[in-house]
Amino acid sequence: MRVRKLRGLALGAAALLLASMTACGADDPAAPGASGTDGVDDGAQLTLWTRAATESVSKAYAEAYNATHKNKVTVTSYPNEEYPAKLASAAGAKALPDLFGSDVVFAPQYASQGLWADITDKFAASGLKDKVSPGHVRAGTWEGKNYAVPHTVDMSVLLYNKDLYAKAGLDPEKGPKSLKEFAEHARAINKLGGDVHGTYFGGNCGGCVEFTFWPSVWGAGGNVLDTDGKNAKIDSKEMADVFAVYRALYEEGVAAPASKDEAGPTWLGALQSGKIGIAPGPSVWLGLIEEKGVKMGVAPISGPDGGDSTFIGGDSIGIGATSTKAAQAWDFLKWTMSEEAQVEVIAKNKGVPVRTDLASNKYSSADPRIVTINSLVAKGVTPYAKNFNASFNDPQSPWLQTVRGALFGDAAKALAEGNTAITKSLQQG
Repeated sequence: MRVRKLRGLALGAAALLLASMTACGADDPAAPGASGTDGVDDGAQLTLWTRAATESVSKAYAEAYNATHKNKVTVTSYPNEEYPAKLASAAGAKALPDLFGSDVVFAPQYASQGLWADITDKFAASGLKDKVSPGHVRAGTWEGKNYAVPHTVDMSVLLYNKDLYAKAGLDPEKGPKSLKEFAEHARAINKLGGDVHGTYFGGNCGGCVEFTFWPSVWGAGGNVLDTDGKNAKIDSKEMADVFAVYRALYEEGVAAPASKDEAGPTWLGALQSGKIGIAPGPSVWLGLIEEKGVKMGVAPISGPDGGDSTFIGGDSIGIGATSTKAAQAWDFLKWTMSEEAQVEVIAKNKGVPVRTDLASNKYSSADPRIVTINSLVAKGVTPYAKNFNASFNDPQSPWLQTVRGALFGDAAKALAEGNTAITKSLQQG
């Protein structure tokens, strides 16, 4: 979720280059690989880029598709913080991959810059546009045209270790009902001692914190942005209260020491170790953690005194504007939204389907935890701001500076100054 600082001038230049290429590329009937609205499966070798956070899901899609199609998709992932800079460089060199994914909150930026090919007609003809995550569809739309489709739907939840709950005398079938109760549970587990810690968080990762802390703000009735994404609203009692809970857990040693410097790459591994009692994280991690033999419970993220919410995130994906294999790339995209892919690749592995008509399926109905996750969609929020990247996820962003100050410095000063700096950033460009 974190990204390197991108220069507006460089991206603007890339967008201008791509505008001319898109006009005579994938949508031109005479262009290589073009084939109207239907996909083509003729043995093409397709490249797909993704950020590290989505690598496992992207590879699962590709492996299943490759097993049943002539076309073959090769997935390459890049560290979260390096990914946008990599895309910008590829755009400038007219060498984007055939397909590339993006954190859904960045989709408006990429769509507006012309990094994805126009798929409006293909998407409409597929009959799938009204059956997939509407938030993702909106994020991938620019000036009335579609440039991306949903790739993954992810939500933030509390994930807790059932074995550690039992050892600490807590009910492994009952997660916390408020953020304050979450802290109590974490403290109880921390008393087990040894290399066990009550909780863990990404204290040096702006994206990690927004994904897991903001739902507590929303649950308490607060907001982070205005509706237009132009003004920050982080200097609030709700935000201060949430940071205070995590700050106390770190200062008490309940949060693992590595939380302070966690920038994202080892966040999942900490939970997979089986040594963390409870922590907020992406819902898609449920299956990944249990693959390591750790029994997990799921609970909604709440405000300090209750009130559930979630950050509805995930990834969008589109066809690289410089690809000469648009028809084959669309064949893959269309397949990923099929019932086969959504049920047998996503739902089977405890993921959330991008198809709204498949939220209830043979796998989700058998697992109450998945029902809990899916039920949060109605309570969740997907922040919308064109300049979201530079304002929140960039390592040089005012948000990350705010996070560090609120957790490990002068909290009141950090929130006040951060609100001003973030608003200024949001209004640029």
